[in-house]
Amino acid sequence: MNEVLQKSVREVCLAASEDASFSPPVWDKEACRGFKVLPNRLLSAQSRCSFSPRRSQSFPLEMKISVVSKKLWCVHKQLVVLLTPLVFLPLLFTLPEKEGKCLYVVVLMAMFWCTEALPLAVTAMLPVCLFPTLGILSSKKVCPQYFLETNFLFLSGLVMASSIEEWGLHRRIALKVLSIVGVKPAWLILGMMLTSSFLSMWLSNTATTAMMLPIANAILESLFGDLETLKQKCKCTEDTENDIINGQSTLKLHSLPSVPTEKQILSIDGTDVTEQTDLRTAEEIRSESQYQLKVWKGFLICIPYAASIGGTATLTGTAPNLILIGQLKSYFPDCDLINFGSWFAFAFPLMLLFLFLGWIWIAFLYGGLNTRLCFKKNDRRAQAEARAKALIEEDYRKLGPINFAEGAISFFFILFAVLLFTRDPKFVTGWSVFFKKGYVSDAVTGVIIVSILFFFPSQKPSLSWWFDPQASNTPYVPLLSWKKAQDSVPWNIILLLGGGFAMAKACEESGLASWIGGHLQPLAEVPPAAAVMLITAFLACFTEFASNTATIIIFLPVIAELAIRVSVNPLYFMIPATVGCSYAFMLPVSTPPNSIAFASGHLMVKDMVKTGFVMNILGVLSVSLAMNTWGVAMFNLNAYPEWAHPINKSALVTDVHLSSVQSLNATL
Repeated sequence: MNEVLQKSVREVCLAASEDASFSPPVWDKEACRGFKVLPNRLLSAQSRCSFSPRRSQSFPLEMKISVVSKKLWCVHKQLVVLLTPLVFLPLLFTLPEKEGKCLYVVVLMAMFWCTEALPLAVTAMLPVCLFPTLGILSSKKVCPQYFLETNFLFLSGLVMASSIEEWGLHRRIALKVLSIVGVKPAWLILGMMLTSSFLSMWLSNTATTAMMLPIANAILESLFGDLETLKQKCKCTEDTENDIINGQSTLKLHSLPSVPTEKQILSIDGTDVTEQTDLRTAEEIRSESQYQLKVWKGFLICIPYAASIGGTATLTGTAPNLILIGQLKSYFPDCDLINFGSWFAFAFPLMLLFLFLGWIWIAFLYGGLNTRLCFKKNDRRAQAEARAKALIEEDYRKLGPINFAEGAISFFFILFAVLLFTRDPKFVTGWSVFFKKGYVSDAVTGVIIVSILFFFPSQKPSLSWWFDPQASNTPYVPLLSWKKAQDSVPWNIILLLGGGFAMAKACEESGLASWIGGHLQPLAEVPPAAAVMLITAFLACFTEFASNTATIIIFLPVIAELAIRVSVNPLYFMIPATVGCSYAFMLPVSTPPNSIAFASGHLMVKDMVKTGFVMNILGVLSVSLAMNTWGVAMFNLNAYPEWAHPINKSALVTDVHLSSVQSLNATL
């Protein structure tokens, strides 16, 4: 019967929407007595189905607007590609010819990078076609920028990382560190952050996060059980409390014993860890569940943050560091202060400082800092921690002893790092003095080491194999195959680096950097120490919405010119800008590691914003402290260097030309 009424209401509403003059019938309660249930919402259908002519006309209009907006969103990237060149076309006619053309291309690339209307790598290739056709830079000068020695250094680091991933050495390192730091939540968070930051110094931040999150989830399940069950427990507890308040139930809560999972069966010395009957009150259960959920979020959020922080410690750890090296060599060819060893000596202490501050904040925010850090207690948490420790030890035991391939990769990895550190560390004489000065760079060192990986055997060689006719004739397998390296290397990032170097070269040759620097002269009144904090904070906020590589490509030439205009060592502004581009913590879309952690479904945007806002502040303060203490001593930042004078040839030629004209006029 109810279906009949609902059908009648639908017919009335349909007729009213088609005819504005339609008057709906009045429902008769007496006629409806035969129905078992007469919902109140059906009796009030008359009031809800009365359509005025104005409403019937506005409804289709709203629908049309909604449909059009959805259609526009489906093609918004194509619209950006087509309309952006037209919108910024006046730049070609309102600015000096060459500077205006270069700025036009820079703005186009910046818009495409920020909106991702085109793939990042495709946008990075635009200089190859736009700079020569607009007369800014010849193709002979543009194309070589896409494979400078900086790209080879980056490539060698990626190949070394792929060999580590191939043989699972990174997982062994992670489990070993976690077994050392302990299983209390705060110590585990610290262990996760230390491991993630160390691995991201050599692997990509994305690969590090993707590898560490499953390990973290397994440990958390052994500590607290299944996450969905934990959420359900919180919800059921709150619902039961509401029922008790409303007088609908007076039963005491008892949790039913569940069948232990495989992870929960793991124990120490064979003790039974099956949960016993829970006799706690509803408030105690709710409080403990909320604490466990907070710790779970802390585990998930610390991994992408630590990966982003760790990537700043080495030149190959993240792309902005390599952009800095490439643009330094383009703008200041005589500057040789930054190499792998000197950068590590500066950035590694900064990474440790920021990592410690970040751990304190995350552990405080998500419940890891308490008296259990220093005192042992024999309670439910202690039993869960024992299960987590058993899980870590069991996973490490399953890896077995280190095989020949893992030992070989470890040796070449250590050799790779040591040779890069000691080539020319600046504070002591490096091994590069044995070669012709200026001929051996970090790229040469990296390519030599990774080339060995493609022919070094993955199995222990044996002379008896040659003389044993019964031995199996298995194919020779090197430590790394080219197919694996080709699949692991993100070639789009190499193109992105090349596009950045090409843009920097064009800004230098066209005089755009000098023109922009001239308009930044009022910033000379800002104290340099305050300018460092402002630059770092601005780029850290900007990179929340754009790629960190694209951000540093766009702003680094401007920052270099600003330093020249205010007579400050360019490194004093360029290093904080580079590091600040990696400090994107507030949004899931800021970095791929943030997106991976957010995709787990256990984090909310407000969690990342709340945690990341303070992380950004801590990062800005840490960079400012580093630059004004050991950074000043390492790079002599108090003095204006000689290598910074010839920043822009076109600017120098213009200055010489103007001075000669002025002297000629004075003579006449």
